Amino acid sequence: MRRGTVIAVGGHESDDGRAVRRLLDPGVFCVAGGRELLRCVRASRARGEPVCVVPMTLGRDPELVSDAARTLLGLDPEERAGTVLAEPFGTAEHLVGWLRAAATRVPEDGALLVTAPSGDPFVDADLFRIARLVRQYGRHRTVEVAFTGGDPDPAEGVRRCRALGAERVVLLPAAWVTPRAPDPERCEPGGPLLTASATAGVLEARVGDAWHRHDRHGDDGLPRGLTAAHTHGLSHSHSHSHGPGGHSHGPDDHAHEPGAHAASHALPFSRSLR
Repeated sequence: MRRGTVIAVGGHESDDGRAVRRLLDPGVFCVAGGRELLRCVRASRARGEPVCVVPMTLGRDPELVSDAARTLLGLDPEERAGTVLAEPFGTAEHLVGWLRAAATRVPEDGALLVTAPSGDPFVDADLFRIARLVRQYGRHRTVEVAFTGGDPDPAEGVRRCRALGAERVVLLPAAWVTPRAPDPERCEPGGPLLTASATAGVLEARVGDAWHRHDRHGDDGLPRGLTAAHTHGLSHSHSHSHGPGGHSHGPDDHAHEPGAHAASHALPFSRSLR
């Protein structure tokens, strides 16, 4: 049974939460960070409800976690006493597994174009590593990357896939946002990364873990959340912390076949994933 209020906070991966709202139970609040998050938490605490905040990153927005923690530090002591910050919804390792599961729905002769809104240089570079692992442990010969609002953009990504001989290009979202097909005659959207039921299952697990840590250890999640962005950046490819919520929640969740971790260390970031 869910305890109190659950607040899902979104960032650039979900258009500040708007793209994930349709996947969530009506009882879950979905907000952007900053003042909107603070107002929502305070309103719930004023009603006497405990609050769990879940950063809805899929592993490409560590700043969302840190920003949520800093926002919750602005609460007064009474409000903070009944508020916890959950582990992020997903990690980069989860994202590899979710993309691989989505790729199984695409015919083998199609090209995969992994797409996401552009973030900072480190998270954008990491998407090339993620896509390389999807290709390495999948059955598609061509896997490319494109960024909405970044370089290469989806139109350029489609051109690259076509230049490699692909007749069919499927856009595989590595975000909550599903991009439009830039050339409907040559490409098609691959659908949402996660279904509503899968999203609900992972969200419930994150909330349950957060309250378990709070009840057993008095851990509200804020100290860990504050350091989330510091573990990213140049050292990210050598960081494999899964956190207490890092267990499997769907088909092929982790993609840890023999050699998967070694491959993620050895593969350079490259604009070509062939």
